[in-house]
Amino acid sequence: MNAGIILFSASVAFYIVTLPVEFDASRRALKILGSSGTFDSEELSGARAVLWAAAMTYVASALTAVGSLVRLLLIANRRRR
Repeated sequence: MNAGIILFSASVAFYIVTLPVEFDASRRALKILGSSGTFDSEELSGARAVLWAAAMTYVASALTAVGSLVRLLLIANRRRR
């Protein structure tokens, strides 16, 4: 059980570390799309909404992983008693 918790903790840490990377990638993509003239302002607004939604999937995934880790820790703590 402890090994599983340790390995899953590494996975959760990876989720959390990649959150700022995802937000930065979305920001850079919008900057490039805006400066290259590929999208007009309406399309850029749509791209912003899509990239925000994509970033939020990472947030939801990270929160789910944190919740699962807490659950595993509680189960392990109950078994030790």
